[in-house]
Amino acid sequence: MWFELVALIMGIAFGYLRSGKEDLVTLIKQGLYIGIGIGIILAILSIVTYDGMSSSSGVVGAIDVSVRVIILAIVFIIGVMIGDLLESRKRP
Repeated sequence: MWFELVALIMGIAFGYLRSGKEDLVTLIKQGLYIGIGIGIILAILSIVTYDGMSSSSGVVGAIDVSVRVIILAIVFIIGVMIGDLLESRKRP
């Protein structure tokens, strides 16, 4: 859960710090690229941490990492949309 929260906060920060209202398709594409990168890093970290230790290997381990990356990328994209919404409400 902590890694999803980190991805969400990073997404909100990314969406908020981008200047101006972004095109939704461009925002999703950029968020997806960055989210996949962050998702890969956080998924690997969640596997090797004590609470998320995975003893599975092979195909099951690859599927596990893939699902974690997809979930973290989606959470990041949601954070980017929230950050963009917050930015558009703050600035006139």
